[in-house]
Amino acid sequence: MKIALFALLGLVLGTVGGAALGIGLGLAWVEIFKPTDFEGYSGMLVFFTFMPAGAMIGGLGGAFLFGVLAVRDNEIAIEREHGRPRD
Repeated sequence: MKIALFALLGLVLGTVGGAALGIGLGLAWVEIFKPTDFEGYSGMLVFFTFMPAGAMIGGLGGAFLFGVLAVRDNEIAIEREHGRPRD
């Protein structure tokens, strides 16, 4: 259950982060390549192309990353094991 919840959390966080990065990449694309701005074409390009693509890639990547981290949780040493006391 923990793995599914972490994967869902990764999906949500990855989607939001990917959408933000997609908007940033789209705005950079518009500034660099200067497509036509007839009737708001540049804005539609950013918000209907780059943002959904970034959200999909970020969501899948975040879900995969958080899922892998949740599966490997037992292998990662979070606390130091207590050995013999130091003198």
